[in-house]
Parts: sequence; structure tokens; C-alpha cells
Amino acid sequence: MLHELLLALLGYTGDLIIDEREHQNSAATPLSGDAPISEECSFKLAPDISFIEPSERDLLEKIITLGFYYREIDRFASKARNLSWIRSANASPLERAAELSKSKTERPSVYRRAIANGIVEILSVYRSAVLLIEQKLLSETMPILATVTQGLNKFFVLFPPLYELVLEIERDDIRGGQLLNLLHKRCHCGMPELQACIQRLLWHGHQVMYNQLASWMVYGILQDQHGEFFIRRQEDRDTEHCSSHSDVSEKLARLSTDYTSVTDWHLGFHIFLDMLPEYIHMRIAESILFAGKAVRVLRNPSSAFRFQDQLITRSSQKIQGVTGRFSIQKEPLLDMKLIGEELLPQSDADKIEAMLQGLKEPSEFHKRSFECAVDSIRAIAASHLWQLVVVRANLNGHLKALKDYFLLEKGDFFQCFLEESRQLMRLPPRQSTAEADLMVPFQLAAIKTISEEDKYFSRVSLRMPSFGITVKSPHVDLLKAKAYADGTSGAALSSGNSDISLDGWDGIALEYSVDWPLQLFFTQEVLSKYCKVFQYLLRLKRTQMELEKSWASVMHQDHTYFAKHRNDRINYSKSQQRRQTCRPMWRVREHMAFLIRNLQFYIQVDVIETQWNILQAHIQESHDFTELVGFHQEYLSALISQSFLDLGSVSRILDGIMKLCIQFCWAIENQESSENTPELEHITEEFNKKSNSLYTILRSTRLAGSQRAPFLRRFLLRLNFNSFFEMTARGVLNVVRQRPAITVLNQQ
Repeated sequence: MLHELLLALLGYTGDLIIDEREHQNSAATPLSGDAPISEECSFKLAPDISFIEPSERDLLEKIITLGFYYREIDRFASKARNLSWIRSANASPLERAAELSKSKTERPSVYRRAIANGIVEILSVYRSAVLLIEQKLLSETMPILATVTQGLNKFFVLFPPLYELVLEIERDDIRGGQLLNLLHKRCHCGMPELQACIQRLLWHGHQVMYNQLASWMVYGILQDQHGEFFIRRQEDRDTEHCSSHSDVSEKLARLSTDYTSVTDWHLGFHIFLDMLPEYIHMRIAESILFAGKAVRVLRNPSSAFRFQDQLITRSSQKIQGVTGRFSIQKEPLLDMKLIGEELLPQSDADKIEAMLQGLKEPSEFHKRSFECAVDSIRAIAASHLWQLVVVRANLNGHLKALKDYFLLEKGDFFQCFLEESRQLMRLPPRQSTAEADLMVPFQLAAIKTISEEDKYFSRVSLRMPSFGITVKSPHVDLLKAKAYADGTSGAALSSGNSDISLDGWDGIALEYSVDWPLQLFFTQEVLSKYCKVFQYLLRLKRTQMELEKSWASVMHQDHTYFAKHRNDRINYSKSQQRRQTCRPMWRVREHMAFLIRNLQFYIQVDVIETQWNILQAHIQESHDFTELVGFHQEYLSALISQSFLDLGSVSRILDGIMKLCIQFCWAIENQESSENTPELEHITEEFNKKSNSLYTILRSTRLAGSQRAPFLRRFLLRLNFNSFFEMTARGVLNVVRQRPAITVLNQQ
């Protein structure tokens, strides 16, 4: 009887101790290893045993439950450790197909296998205890059941929770980070033996996670055959069963082009929240994701960059003392030591691996130590990525180029371009040839103003997006499409709540070509923001130029007419009368020019130059790539916000004022008689309304608490330095009366 009991404790039933699940089968065959775990204890004493007392029966049934728990836990461990899903090299096609279909149902898990290894350790301790009990029973002359219960006492505490654990894992198909999360929750209990047991299982699971972290953060390889890691490739949602060997073999192919490398950085990998353990903070997961992507970039530079780096290395002695325009360098831009080293030195890779190895050794998971190690690894990766992008790729030179061309720092070039294209822009753009038509004045302006030493101009190209597309979202790629409605541009550079019909040529855009690794910094979204500001500034500069050219053109006509008829008294008096009639119009033109000049000066000096100096200070202080990206995003956001491009009420008024200025200039230049007087009166009246509405908004108390309030006040100070707007705005908007012909805002 005792030998039957000892065999039952190891999961082997017989005639005295039976398994009800097996007896339910007609053939009474043992259960297969693939059978699911039983949810109820099926080990029972045979019902026909009559020589056992009821008290002994109750004790025996309590003891044999350990045998049931042992068998079910052991079956779970055997299934989890089964490696039959690994296909052999010489397997036949039919066998491979069978294995593939079987693996789809079983879904192998390296985390379960690791947990199973820990379970095997616990079961080995249990088997040793059973063997020791057998030795004691054989040595005693009168063996008793108390020897069995005394030897297995602690397993009455361990096995039921372990059985519930494996039952939940198999029933709910828990794997990966979810399994770690479950074990971490089970660790919090009041029984030291059970807590130590679960912690040991969690330690085994963490070994797999640390191995995946080492592969990702040291080599940039995502080693996740079964989709259990919380870092996942974007396309792995549909293909979860790709092997680590395929990841290694395809790694070079994926990074063979600059486009794929940039795609991997921005869209290639993401955090899979379902597999992220709850005790790992989202910030830490993002640091892990960033570190791995940075290592992938550093270990796989583009072929063009490697070739350029070799050329620079050969000629480094010639340029060693030249710092160029990179203002933050305290040392030469490219020195021999920096060029000779790898983008990720082996010493730092070894340091990262040592940090992760140090996390694997403790028997308990220490959250603070884990977070400190991840932060340190992220800092190393960010520092080397900063060195690559800022120093080797000369980020500051490209930032300066974007400022020169997208923010109109090279004013002489754009002044020349607008002058050369002025007559062209007087006509509506032709859909088929608009871009080609602009290339001629663009190239002429470049020949006249751009020197051969400017190596960045070749990266700038002019684009005239296609017509007939309405765009309202500010996140649309403006380099590829631009909103047009009714033959004119239809997207306001504001919050996108409404469209304003602008001049057809306002769709002019610039493209900037960036090489690896600068695509990591200058994303399409970033370049789109630059293009927004460029289009706004170009429209503003064009408006200013039209106001100046219209004055010069009409004054030239007036002087020519006066010189021709100065001896003719009749025509001379007409000339004097014409001058007297046009004088109010020129005062209106001066008011328009005053507003446009101050707006342009405010944006170029108070906004762009101020924010540029702030960005340069941040670049000089920071040596972290992610911090640099954040500073640059703040820089762009400040440009858009402080220029009021995202403030619909102000942006709409300014766009309307610029449109009225263009119409006024064209009407003045084409004025041959009094036929245009009603049109000029209407334009003047609309300008008065909009300018005073602008003043009302700028001084509105409703915006006093807004973040833009200081910048609105600064712009208002430039416009209202002599209280002119304040005096003229008192009655213009609120008093309804018939205006006299050409109402003049006489500024003192």
C-alpha cells in the first residue's frame, strides 16, 4: 500500500489509487502528453477498498492530491520544454508541413520554456523528498503515514498555487510579457516558501527578457521568434513566427538603403503594449526602444556615408584646423581620433552588455536598478547618435541652410527671385507648366546672388504642387500636395478650421534633400512645418515688394507725364489735379506698407532670430540626440505659434490684409481714369476694417491669459507705438455710417 502511495506521489496510478480521467475512457489508456490540464483533482482511492478506515482514507486522499498536482505540473513543463517544433534540416516537405500546422496550434514560447525550467527545478526537489521518504519507510520496522506527511509538508503549500498558475497559463494562453506580469503579481504573498518559489520562476523568465534586451540594445537585432517581446517590428503583426536567423540574414538587406533605415527608425518598430509588463514603466520601454533603434543606426551606416567618411579621413589633415560654420565645436569638426573610431565603439558595447549581465545575476528583480541601467544605456546610445548626426553629418550647417532658404535669411536671393518672376505672377498659374515657368527666374536669381561656395543650395528645389486638391489638415505633406479651391490656394496656414482663397502662386513650396543619417532628424513632418513658414514668409515678402514696386512704378509714370506736359497749362493742371486725387491713395498705401513692414520685421527679428539664438544655445549645451530633437521641435512650434500661423483669428485677418494689399497695388498701377475709384474705395474700406479688427484682437482681454499673449503684445507694440491704431479703432468698427470717398487713416 505504501509503495502504491509513493508511486502515486510521482504521478503513477494503479489498482489502489486510480485516475478517474483514464477510467472514463473505454480503453482505460493513459493520457497523452498533449492532453489539456485537468481542472479538478482526478486521483482517487479505488472505491472497492474496504480495509481502510475513514480517517485514513481522508488522509490518503489528501496526500495523493500532491501526486495529481505533480503530474499535471510535470506535463505542463514537458510540453513547454518540447522542442519538436524546431524543424530539422533534412526533414521531408510533408513532415515540415505537419510540423508547421502543429506549431500554429501549439504556439511555442521561449518564456514558457524558461518557466518550465524553473518548474523542473522545483519538481526535482519534490522527487528528492519522495525518495527520502521511501528510504525512511524502508528503514522503519513499522512504517506510518505520518512519515509521509511530515516529509511532504511544505509541498502542501507550494503545489496548489503552482497548479493554479500553470492551469491559468495554459487555459488563457499566457506568454511573453504577460507571463512575467502574472508571475510578478503572484510574488506578492504572505508565504515565504511560495514567494521564493515564484521569484525563482520569475528569475528564469527574466533571463529570456535580458537576453532579448541584450540582442536589441547591444547589436540592434530583434530576437523574438514568437512575438513575445514588448518591442515589435511593425509588420510582425501578421507574421509572428519569423525566426531569429531570418532577422539576422535580412538585417543587412533591410538597411541596405537609406530609405529603409529611416523607415525602420520612424515606423519600423513600436512598443507592443500587450506584452509590456506592468512593472516596467512606459518611459523605460520607450528608452529601450530608442536605444535599440539607435544601435541599429550606429551599427549599420549607409554605404554612401561610409564612402564619404573614408574620403574625409584621407583628407582630415588638410581640414583639421578648419571649424567651418559649426559654431558649437570646441574642437575641429572632424578630428583623426573621432573618424578612426567606430560609430559605436566596442568598449561602449561591452559596457552595455555588462550592465545587462549585472541585472541577470540577482535572484530578485530590482526595479530601481533596472531603470538606472536602462537610462544609462539610453544615454550612451543617445550620445553616440548625437555625435553621428550633429558632428559627423554637420547638423548645424543644414539648420543654417534651412534658415537661409525656408526662413528667407537670404533676402537678396528671394528679392531677386520675386523681381524676376513678378510679371509671371501677375498672371494666373498654368497647371501644366507652373513649376517649369518658375524655374527660369529661380535659376536667374541663384546665378545673381548665390555663390559657388554655398554647398547647400544644390539641396534646395522649387516645387509648385498640383491643382485641384483641397487640404485642411496641417499635417499633410506640403512638399507633395497643396490645397487649391476654385483655381486658387485653399488651405490657410492656421488651425485648418476654414479655408481662405489666396493667390494661386501662394502654393510655391521648397523641398530640401537630406542624406543619411539626417533623415532621423529632418522628418517629413519637420520639413512640412518649415514649408508652412516659408510659404507664409514668401507671401509676406511678395506683398511688401508689390507695395514698393507699385509706388515706384506709378511715381515713374507721374514724373514722365509731368515732364511731357509741363509746358502745357491745360495738361499741367490736369496733372496737378490727378496728383491731388491720388494723394489719399498713397497714404493708404503707406499704411499698408507700415503694417506689412512691421509684421515682417516682427517675424524675422523678434521671432526667427530670437528662437534661432535659443536653439543654438540648446545645441551647445546638449549632447543628447533626443533632447536635441525636442529642442528643434520647440523651435519650430515657437516659429509657427509666435507667427500666429496656428491662431485662426489673427492668421485669417493677416492673410486677408495681404490679399487686399496685392489687389490695391494692381488696381493703382492699372488706374487710367476714375473707373477704378469704386474698387479702390472698397479695398480701402476693407483694409480699414481688417486692420482695426486686428488691433481689437491683439488688445483683447480674452487672450490675456494665453501663452501667446506676450508675443501678441510685442507685435501690437510695433504697430501701436504712437497710439495710432488705438485712436482710429475707436469708432471704425462700431459706428455705422456712410464713408466718404477714400477714407484715410492719417497716421501722425
